[in-house]
Amino acid sequence: MFRRRDPRPLTARFLAALFPRRGYGRQVRYIRHRVSRIPDTPHRIALGFACGVMASFTPFFGCHFLISALLAWMLRANIIAGLIGTAVGNPLTFPFIAAISMNLGRRILGHGVTGRDFGRVIDALAEGAAGLWESLLSLVGLGESHWERLVPLLEDVVLPYTVGGILPGLVTSAAFYLLLRPLVAAYQARRRSRRARRACGGRGMTAGHPLPMVPAATQGEDDGECDACR
Repeated sequence: MFRRRDPRPLTARFLAALFPRRGYGRQVRYIRHRVSRIPDTPHRIALGFACGVMASFTPFFGCHFLISALLAWMLRANIIAGLIGTAVGNPLTFPFIAAISMNLGRRILGHGVTGRDFGRVIDALAEGAAGLWESLLSLVGLGESHWERLVPLLEDVVLPYTVGGILPGLVTSAAFYLLLRPLVAAYQARRRSRRARRACGGRGMTAGHPLPMVPAATQGEDDGECDACR
C-alpha cells in the first residue's frame, strides 16, 4: 500500500544511501535516538554499540551483524545496540577503515606498504574474485573449481585486514563506549524525570478529584511538589 508507484533503480537507491537527501545529520540523530531509547542499562547499551563498531573493523562484509551479535552475547551487552553500532561502518567510512587496517596489518605482518605491494593487493582481489566465481559455477556443474586461487586473497588482503583492524577497532570502540554511556545515562534520567512530573501532575485527577490545597503557611517550605517536580 505504501510502496512507491515507480520503484527506484538500484543505482538510485545506492546513491541515496551514499548521499542522503537530508544529509547525514538526520541519520546520526536517528541512531542516537534509537540507541538512547533501548530499555537497558547505559553500560550494556554503550558496550553493545561498541561491539557493533568493532565488528565494522573486520573484513567480513555481510557478516558484521552476526559478528556484532556474537560479541555482544559474549560480553553480555545489548545485542540491539550492537546491530545499530554496525552503522559506523558505511560507504563513507569503509575506505578509511580499510586503508588504516590494511596499512597497519601489512606492516605488522611484514608484507610492506609500497606501491608494488599495493599492486599485489589489487591482483589478489582480482584473482580471488575470479577463483570464487569459477568455484561457485563448478557447484552447479559449470567448469572446474579453483579454490586455490583464493589463497592470495587470504594472505594479502583478509589476514592483514583482520590483524590491522584489531587495534584501531578497539580504540574506536572504546571511544564510542566512553562517549555513549554518559549520554544514555543522562537521557534516561531526563526521561524518568519527565515521566515522574507527568505522574505527579495527574495524581488525583483520574477520579475527578482535584489535588489537595497546600496551606499558604507551608508554601514557603514545601510547595506541594514531589522531588521530581522541583
